[in-house]
Amino acid sequence: MLTLTENAQTVIGGIVEHADAAATGGLRIAQEQDGAGLGVTVAAAPEADDQVVEAAGVRVFLDPSAATALDDKVLDASASADGRVDFAVGQQA
Repeated sequence: MLTLTENAQTVIGGIVEHADAAATGGLRIAQEQDGAGLGVTVAAAPEADDQVVEAAGVRVFLDPSAATALDDKVLDASASADGRVDFAVGQQA
């Protein structure tokens, strides 16, 4: 199952809070409609078939394709002073 670094937890928490998502909200990672990769959005709640990853009060929703692709990965994130967010995916140790 995908794990989140402390940085990712902090950044995702800020994104969801800034987007004013409900208490049930989180970051959703899903396969793009054209199948070319994974996209990230803020969602008010998970979809029915999403896998939910929770860490330190932060929630990430993974559609089935993303859950499979990220099963043995760790998600890291950083935010720049101008608000730009970068995500990085690495192999779990």
